[in-house]
Amino acid sequence: MLDQPSLPESAGGRRFLALWFPFLAWNRLQLEKAPDTSPETPLAFVGKQTGAMRLVALNRKAIACGLAAGTSLADALAIVPGLAVHDCDPVADADLLGRIADGCMRFTPMIALDGADGIMLDITGGAHIFGGERELACEVQDWLDSGQVEARLARGSSAEAAHALARFHQGDVVEERAAIRALPVAALELDSESDLGLRRAGFRTIGDVLDRPRNVIAARFGAAIIYHLERLVGALSKPVNPRRHRPSRTFRRLFAEPIANKDYAMGVLRELLDKAHASLFEEDLGARAFEARFCRVDGLTQRLYVETSLPTRDSAAIARLFDERLDGLADPLDPGFGFDSIELAISRTELLKPEQDDLEKETGQGNSLAETLDILGIRLGRNRLLRFRPHDTHIPEDAQTALFAVDTTRSFSWARAKAGEPPSRPLQLFDPPRPIAVIAEVPDGPPRRFRWQGKLRDAARYEGPERIAAEWWKSAGDPLGRDQLTRDYYRIEDTDGRRYWVFRHGLHGRETDNPNWYMHGLFA
Repeated sequence: MLDQPSLPESAGGRRFLALWFPFLAWNRLQLEKAPDTSPETPLAFVGKQTGAMRLVALNRKAIACGLAAGTSLADALAIVPGLAVHDCDPVADADLLGRIADGCMRFTPMIALDGADGIMLDITGGAHIFGGERELACEVQDWLDSGQVEARLARGSSAEAAHALARFHQGDVVEERAAIRALPVAALELDSESDLGLRRAGFRTIGDVLDRPRNVIAARFGAAIIYHLERLVGALSKPVNPRRHRPSRTFRRLFAEPIANKDYAMGVLRELLDKAHASLFEEDLGARAFEARFCRVDGLTQRLYVETSLPTRDSAAIARLFDERLDGLADPLDPGFGFDSIELAISRTELLKPEQDDLEKETGQGNSLAETLDILGIRLGRNRLLRFRPHDTHIPEDAQTALFAVDTTRSFSWARAKAGEPPSRPLQLFDPPRPIAVIAEVPDGPPRRFRWQGKLRDAARYEGPERIAAEWWKSAGDPLGRDQLTRDYYRIEDTDGRRYWVFRHGLHGRETDNPNWYMHGLFA
């Protein structure tokens, strides 16, 4: 979007290309084909900040309506009643940014993430391959435009200069140093107090600060500002920490003539999966992350990504996951004018230990649960399928932890109830426990009558108490004070045969004078 400095490349100086994505979250929604992504619809992403829901990111239309990041959601809706609101998803935004950074490997291997919305490319000594820096920047811009991602680009003799020009400079850059001098003092990206102090002192641009003696600026505003200033103008340099692209095993099939048959392309993918199986088998490895890349002749690459909850090299099972992924695409695989190559990349491998097959079962039956979870994960979404892991604690509601099913690498052993004994815990607990009114014969005795869902219920039988003491070594706050008071649990059966799990919160006369009662769960 920006034409860049026409400075000649020096033999000894480094050159950087900064990519800034001001509408990254909105572009992600567009790529996901989500509703309310029309450019004419004002849209905002909100998140909880300083105790209130505030705007985190906006699209162009919302900015044109006068909204800004940091505005409270209530004020924003008062200004723009028709504002479309989405929850911010920094994980999904980071995933998109990471995929863009990986794609930039076609331009240079020296790539670093530049904050949560930028990428820095070190293009030193490599721009001539594309015909020069200007041509390289145009190539990157065209590639981003083909992927429907908006970006502002800027080149500079230092990473900080390119970063600042991409974010704070408007229009074409004719001469880099003059453009840097014209930048606002906000380009130094100081803390809010220092930035306000500079502006109150009459400094409006970087040039205003550069024209003053360094010792005067340091004495008044601190030495940190000199460090930021020297790095911005290139007097100090800090090496860019490149993004380490994880080595992947890549299997590729090139075509002399482009292929436009989708079924044939999927057949080629199965052949690549067989090659991957042979390669993994030789090293006793299994894989958990697979990416198929269908490279079209017009330069567009369509990708299919699948994960497995356990390492595997079963090409047939992986092919089924790719078929599920393909069937679930909102935008079907489109060969366009044809695919000129198909790639299979394996980015995550683990040791696949040999297992003894059950003599009474056929080979491969032991992982049926893992295969089912993998297919459900493809259909429902990676982060929508959870598995529970037991947690070493005697506090009932903390006895399990929910994890993404695809991230669990092994099965967990749960405590089994004794044969013939009723369950000691309900399968589902109330969160938080529901307060109830209880009548007991003595203050520390079992409940005899209680009110639940507006109806009085008489206890016909009870078991307990099961006393659970507080975890005194933990200090996490809790509205019930559970980290301070003891619980006495009772299993209750009323006169209608319904069974409940209730507890008295606090020991009478020792921890509290009036302990409260809570319903924690219902037995089936």
